[in-house]
Amino acid sequence: MQRLIFIGLILAMVLGAAVGALVYGDQGARAVAAAERVAAFDTDRDGALSEAEFTASAAGRTDGLTFAQADKNKNGQVTTLEIEKTPSKSQTDIASYFKILSDIFLRLIKMIVAPLVLTTLTVGIAHLGGGAAVGRIGARTMGWFITASLVSLGLGLVMVNLFQPGVNFPVTLETAVADPSTVQTGAFSLAEFITHVFPTSIVDAMARNEILQIVVISLFLGVALQSLGQKTAKVTDLLEQGAFLMLKVTGYVMMAAPFAVFGAIAYTVSLQGLGVIADYGRLVGTFFLALLVLWSVLIFVGFLILGPRVFKLIWDVRAPGLLAFATASSEAAYPRLLEQLERHGVANRVVSFVLPLGYSFNLDGSMMYCTFAVMFIAQAMGVPLTIEQQIGMLLLLMVTSKGIAGVPRASLVVISATLPAMGMDPTWIALVLAVDAFMDMGRTATNVIGNSIACAVIAKWEGLLSDPDKDPPTVEEVLGSGEDEVASAGNR
Repeated sequence: MQRLIFIGLILAMVLGAAVGALVYGDQGARAVAAAERVAAFDTDRDGALSEAEFTASAAGRTDGLTFAQADKNKNGQVTTLEIEKTPSKSQTDIASYFKILSDIFLRLIKMIVAPLVLTTLTVGIAHLGGGAAVGRIGARTMGWFITASLVSLGLGLVMVNLFQPGVNFPVTLETAVADPSTVQTGAFSLAEFITHVFPTSIVDAMARNEILQIVVISLFLGVALQSLGQKTAKVTDLLEQGAFLMLKVTGYVMMAAPFAVFGAIAYTVSLQGLGVIADYGRLVGTFFLALLVLWSVLIFVGFLILGPRVFKLIWDVRAPGLLAFATASSEAAYPRLLEQLERHGVANRVVSFVLPLGYSFNLDGSMMYCTFAVMFIAQAMGVPLTIEQQIGMLLLLMVTSKGIAGVPRASLVVISATLPAMGMDPTWIALVLAVDAFMDMGRTATNVIGNSIACAVIAKWEGLLSDPDKDPPTVEEVLGSGEDEVASAGNR
């Protein structure tokens, strides 16, 4: 599977770049045409087109570009750069056909995630062996998550202050050509966050895929089943069979993963273009360097606890990690990650408890990005932040980053809510939107690695990390051996 995903990734990059050339056309020709269009209809000679001027310039043209599409910055003026960088609706439709593949896959993932989390987590808690065990594992899990969160946020703060990618940044709000209105803004409310954790209805939480609410529901159900013991043994068995059923369905859904990877990457590259990375090279390069340092820290700590086995763990979760990278969605990788961690030897009762919590409380890559992005915007806009303000921002992000959805671009909501608290305009988030899709891939893959190491470490502390060669996990008894073992058996 991982080979097919990797092949799909490479093909998508090539085809996406080719389609991008078709969507945008020759960059030089587009720049000349845009400049001529502005010069010809800029009656007030302010270097940009008002809505009336743009409408006059659109007469007789076949590109179908509207003023609303071109006015990315929503300032009532369309510049040469905005016209040059904005594809028409017909051109965008060409690229959108790729997105159909990833949209279908993500819909299928959403179909299985809620019942998979509910069944596996409820059964896992029911089998933990008592309220003391639940409390102990919960305490260790949250302790790890809080520590990892502080490390991620702090490391991001150190790296962005060290390299200062926003200082003398060549792109301004006018030349960013991004639409900040697509990002939800608003002040963060701690009271609203806390109350949102608790569901009003099991059906509503399942329908909206509210992972944190499903975790609360599963916690109540699991503890209740545990306390009732043999009286509800059949219910526990039924839920366990339901978990196996959902894992089997997951296997079917994952067959579409290579196509989803191809569609997601091809769509992103064809619309964004690889050239945009050159414009934002210092930002993208510094951020991925920071992620590499974070990976090194996580793997080093994992090595101290797990020993050399941590490298096998990283190898075992490479397929869900690559899937998360390509689709920029932690949720897309959840079902396969759950299965691969069990195949690695992490007990089901641990992985089914720790992993759903990790998807709300242990998004290491996303938290680093939040710190990085806020500080980058402050540097680019010349807003000085004192050490006290930066520490306050870190603590604010420590709270606001919890419970964010494992879906693409969710971090932008947290950033837009943090900017006003730091005295900045939330629309300044436009500075990072152009390359957010590319950076989202890196931070989402980091989330997968962080949660994988967390699951293995908690299992090690609980004495529930087995050798899969000597003690095959239950998932293999039900679903068969992993795809690599099947492939190697077929080659013999």
